[in-house]
Amino acid sequence: MSLAFEELDFQATPLGDISLRRRAEPRLGGKQLYEVKLDDEFLMSSLFTEAEEQLATLALAHFQDGALLNKSEGLDVVVGGLGLGHTAAAALSNQQVISVQVVEVMAPIISWHQRGLVPLGEQLTADKRCNLVLDDFFALAAWQEGGFYREEPNKLAHALLLDIDHSPNHWLNSENQHFYTPERLQTMAQKLHSDGVFGLWSNDPPDADFLTLLHSVFARVESHIISFDNPFREQSSTNTIYLAYVA
Repeated sequence: MSLAFEELDFQATPLGDISLRRRAEPRLGGKQLYEVKLDDEFLMSSLFTEAEEQLATLALAHFQDGALLNKSEGLDVVVGGLGLGHTAAAALSNQQVISVQVVEVMAPIISWHQRGLVPLGEQLTADKRCNLVLDDFFALAAWQEGGFYREEPNKLAHALLLDIDHSPNHWLNSENQHFYTPERLQTMAQKLHSDGVFGLWSNDPPDADFLTLLHSVFARVESHIISFDNPFREQSSTNTIYLAYVA
């Protein structure tokens, strides 16, 4: 019998106390939900995953044209932020993908997946294409000596998918704000193949200033509004996916 509420894990991190909870939602017929909190702030819920999945699906649709990819090679994808694993799982569902490196700065989140405490944990850890790396995505983005693969500094990615901050203007950590500058974005763009794509999830509506910033670095930029059902509101909710293309 499932408990109505259970805290599966609670750990202190440099960013605050993080907890993983599982609860039955009576308004959804007792559906089991997984939720993550950092101190008193809700970070994510297994109820709302559409935009996280679309971050990977929309970005990798760029490579459906065979002219963009030597299919004998396949796609190398880097995901910034593991969360509950939905962006990584969506990337792995693409048969052109040969590797997904997920960069996560909080060790407890990686541990949840390795211990099977979250629904996608066993799926991700069993997939030989998937590598969960304890590191700072923003530090790697600013790293001058190489790309996102510390053991292979010359290796480039085809897609960089970022889902860490709430939006380009609402950061999980105030230090992250330095990433959203022309200089840092340019450094990151150099870690992509010449036909590469950068994708970013945001909880806020499309931001004209951020689109202008992306345009200063990338050849082509677009934003997508992702609508999804929210059973706790009388109307649907939305997130934004930004896509920026090297060429």
